[in-house]
Amino acid sequence: MLTTIEGLDDHQVAPLAGRKVLIIVENLPVPFDRRVWQEARALKEAGALVSVICPTGKGHDAAYECLEGIHVYRHPLPTEASAAAGYLVEYGAALYHEMRLALKVLRRHGFDVIHGCNPPDLIFLVALPFKLIGKRYVFDHHDINPELYEAKFGRQGGFHRLLRLFEWLTFKTANLVISTNESYRRIAIERGGKKPEDVFVVRSGPDLTRVKHAEPNPAHRKGRRYLVGYVGVMGDQEGIDLLLMAARHVVHTLGRDDVQFCLAGGGPSTEALKKQADNLGLADHVTFLGRVPDALLFEMLSTADVCVNPDRVNAMNDKSTMNKILEYMALGKPIVQFDVTEGRVSAADASLYAKANDPVDFAAKLLELLADPDARARMGASGRKRIETQMAWSYEIPRLIAAYRRLEHKNARAVAGKVRDQVET
Repeated sequence: MLTTIEGLDDHQVAPLAGRKVLIIVENLPVPFDRRVWQEARALKEAGALVSVICPTGKGHDAAYECLEGIHVYRHPLPTEASAAAGYLVEYGAALYHEMRLALKVLRRHGFDVIHGCNPPDLIFLVALPFKLIGKRYVFDHHDINPELYEAKFGRQGGFHRLLRLFEWLTFKTANLVISTNESYRRIAIERGGKKPEDVFVVRSGPDLTRVKHAEPNPAHRKGRRYLVGYVGVMGDQEGIDLLLMAARHVVHTLGRDDVQFCLAGGGPSTEALKKQADNLGLADHVTFLGRVPDALLFEMLSTADVCVNPDRVNAMNDKSTMNKILEYMALGKPIVQFDVTEGRVSAADASLYAKANDPVDFAAKLLELLADPDARARMGASGRKRIETQMAWSYEIPRLIAAYRRLEHKNARAVAGKVRDQVET
């Protein structure tokens, strides 16, 4: 409970009592989007009335639900875009539904703050009209979209410049920015022109009441001695093709028939990756679980001997914190990943770091860990300790509340300034 969270002044049970917050997220439904749902629950527990606008998704199709006292409004979206025309349709539909539902939320529940979670950097367009009537905008910076575009399509060009413009306008519109790590905070300050005191780091720490070690199930090993686990989006920029190339090196080049790879998650590249696995002769050594319930996901990861993050080394991944890394650590699993800045910040000595985008070195690091059970145990324990003592979601809640307190302080100063000006005139 918030009454036990360090940093709350005057023993406040509900430091945000009377506040009304509307969270808007486009790319995932709630509560499937774990960060957004954790933030919504924390704000609700702090006393705020919380509403959420999000898309529908598998298993989350209701247009309206009240979940744990949080009002969730969902809208349909076109199929995930893969080209400029598709993005135009997707984003246009999202903005229409977000504005329509924001007006509905305003009438039914009210809100003082719009809390916009990217991608894309277009939610500021929904916030702008409401700012004219005194509402405030908090930008929750989940992805650096110019770098994400470059990672997906391998180029910059006009669309990249347009994304930089949208990012700049988002920062300028925001009264306050919540960044997921220090790299993103620097972008908000240096590229977005925000004052340092208006940018708060709130990491996506795992909720240890949800992420729990499960009883291992040997069936995931498919009769083999070792299991390598992965969870994440099946997309072009996640580097799963590099993981499959590493698996081919392990299985066929080195002749290791004792290693099974299990990949959990869904996404637009799933079928292409399955085809790649078949073409590499890995159909029997790689299991694609798809998007699965938490119980099955944690069972698989708990069975794994090593967990992996094959994200390519590029400007996007170097500066981004990957939730999978923190969940692996919460489960006490040693990790292999390519050497990226924020990956090292998160995992430290709970991971081995392969040469940039080199599947052969990635394979070597995997086999090094599989051959050393003592190192696996030591690294897994180190990661678990970092989560328990520094990086769990419970450590981030006071930072989220502090950000909202800063917002209230700024608003109070602005109101006082207007009153003073009126008195003086």
